[in-house]
Amino acid sequence: MGASAARAQTPPRTKQVKDQAEYDLYKSATTTADAAKRLPILNTWKEKYPESDFKEERLLIYLTTYQALNQPAKMVETAQEILAMNPKEAHALLALTLLTATYPNPPTADSLALGEKAAAGLLEADKPAEVKDDATWKKIKTDEVHKARVFIAMARKQPEVAEQEYVKWLAESPEQAHISYGLGNTILAEKKHERYSEMLFHCARAASLTGPGALQGPLQKQIDAYFVKQYTSIHGPDEAGLKELRALAVSQPMPPAGSKIKTKGEMEAENQERMAKADPQLALWKTIKDQLTSANGEQYFETSVKGAGLPGGANGVTKFKGKLISQKPALRPKELVVGISSPDTPEVTLKFENALPGKAEPGTTIEFEGVPSAFTKEPFMLTFDVEGKDKITGWPAQAPPAKKDVVRKKKQQ
Repeated sequence: MGASAARAQTPPRTKQVKDQAEYDLYKSATTTADAAKRLPILNTWKEKYPESDFKEERLLIYLTTYQALNQPAKMVETAQEILAMNPKEAHALLALTLLTATYPNPPTADSLALGEKAAAGLLEADKPAEVKDDATWKKIKTDEVHKARVFIAMARKQPEVAEQEYVKWLAESPEQAHISYGLGNTILAEKKHERYSEMLFHCARAASLTGPGALQGPLQKQIDAYFVKQYTSIHGPDEAGLKELRALAVSQPMPPAGSKIKTKGEMEAENQERMAKADPQLALWKTIKDQLTSANGEQYFETSVKGAGLPGGANGVTKFKGKLISQKPALRPKELVVGISSPDTPEVTLKFENALPGKAEPGTTIEFEGVPSAFTKEPFMLTFDVEGKDKITGWPAQAPPAKKDVVRKKKQQ
């Protein structure tokens, strides 16, 4: 039998204390509950017996002691010492993985790399003796690995990487509302407006899930309020839509393929398209009015409206149509006020060089074209100069004046 084979057959040496004094230190270190009192015992043991057979066990006690004393720097140092001796030691790997998101603050490139390596090692680590079963251990280590990897990705400004980690985590633990909330916020951080429907779905799920994995108390209320605010900001007020989205989000962890929540802009565009088909002149007027009442309304008037013949045939519209609200003077007016969007909202003033004949009743339908000459935003009013009888239709024909009876005198005979 060769030397290597002989070594393979040799049973491992049983660990032993060097003497009674080391035994006493070992016993004190493992039985002293107060971490502050335990630390000097460990230091004495390390000083007197630096190469103890129980060096790894001593480091593990150091690790828990530093954790109890809230000394993360010492925890990192100790965990690295343990892993130098035993690269698969679960407690050290778990400690470094847990510390990734909290120490140092802010994280450094080195601390993120260390946490990343520890997380990878933790996934392969065997269950410690004190953990009761494999399922519990798998849950502990996978949750902490996902948490660390999400933090690392976000610290490196890689939200897409964090998103993929959340997706994996959610597939493993679909009942956990906090994962859906994190996934929604990560999608929001990517600043891709086309994906806001997905973000709202995950926020709805986080706010609405019930059961053991649900968010609790003030946090749940805070996230629910955030969800409603985001939904309303993007889609607009819609109680039925909110209820429908909540029900869908609770029923499954990921949104259905192709599902989309329409934005206010998209709904407005659809409304404009429907209006344009049903009433092209009203749609054109609304477009012009929206531009005039916007922040740059005055500039739009000066550059695109003033002096232009409107509607000018745009979208096939040759005349605007509205309801007469008032006229000045009351008879043979040279100025009309008309409402286009609604019959009782003054929007347009029509000015004529030559007076119109007679008068018209309020509510009369007037169609016109003209040249805008003045504009006010508050209160809104667009003034048109209208020249020529062919530029206005709907003004009622006036009855001719009644003929007077003429009494003829007979000639005297």
